Amino acid sequence: MTESASVSASTSVSASVSAFRWPLRVYYEDTDAGGIVFYANYLKFFERARTEWLRAAGIAQQMLAEQERRIFVVKSTAIDYHAPAKLDDALEVTVQVRKLGRASVEFMQEAWCHGNHGSHGSAPRLLCSGGIRVGCVDAHSLRPAPIPDTVHQRITAFAGDIPSLSTRPS
Repeated sequence: MTESASVSASTSVSASVSAFRWPLRVYYEDTDAGGIVFYANYLKFFERARTEWLRAAGIAQQMLAEQERRIFVVKSTAIDYHAPAKLDDALEVTVQVRKLGRASVEFMQEAWCHGNHGSHGSAPRLLCSGGIRVGCVDAHSLRPAPIPDTVHQRITAFAGDIPSLSTRPS
């Protein structure tokens, strides 16, 4: 990936060694007929947060696809639901790298409610947690492919010192 393919880290999000945090609000489109967030939408929330995590790490996915012919695809998910979210709730989705391999990244993600139905001041509630494994593939053949070295380095640097983070073979 060339230097022009990267973006600078966003100042509107908080990123730390422990977790990257992405805020969002629950809209009507996110809820089901019962007025709670439809279970599959948590996967969308997780996807948005991972995309912003990559952007904050300096990895532009469109440029990665165009210049390196690499894209990330979800290989597997394991989700646990703990509590419901409702319309107007203020959520925060976290992203942590659990493991970095040659051609895959395993993330741990959580969705937290920080505002109960439009109000503030209530204690944060864990709504959903899950492990997401993404694989790096060739953009044309969709076959597994190594994560480019520059991308691997950016992920390692942005993820911080995580014990399960693998080192890239030379």
